Amino acid sequence: MLPEPVEAKDLNIYGDAKLPWSRAYKALEVGIGLAETASFLTTVGVDSRPHSTGIGAMAHGGYLYFTSGPRTVKSRNLAVNPACALAFRFPEVDLTFEGDAQRTTEIDELDALTELYRRFDWPAERSGDAITAPFSAQSAGPGPWHLYRFVIRTAVGVALTEPHGATSWRFE
Repeated sequence: MLPEPVEAKDLNIYGDAKLPWSRAYKALEVGIGLAETASFLTTVGVDSRPHSTGIGAMAHGGYLYFTSGPRTVKSRNLAVNPACALAFRFPEVDLTFEGDAQRTTEIDELDALTELYRRFDWPAERSGDAITAPFSAQSAGPGPWHLYRFVIRTAVGVALTEPHGATSWRFE
């Protein structure tokens, strides 16, 4: 689903063991796309002010994906600065990814992601180079929605249950 990190750094301050990527990966694999998984995107605008909002993220083919209406703050921010962060709260691990997001208009990706979204009860369909559905989250803005491909550069994981641990990973 996602690439393997090329480097890991132990961030523990309490003497716990390094959090293995396999544990973080399993949390992501099991929890991404579920309605109960808190997922947030942070972008930065031309005025250097951060903007965070809830999103519905998916993982596919080594990337993370999310949708956004073309007139939303997050889409306008990404148009001028693709650097952003995705944060997730899973039952056992908090994960934050930093990387870059670009709109994708690749038909194969749009078709694969709309199929994946439908498996998680969002009736998404491809319409040209965008996604439509009868509804979406308020933060997505009105449809049709653009699909964004997020390329992971780094990640930080903090275990919320035993065994505790905190680790950063580099992917590039």
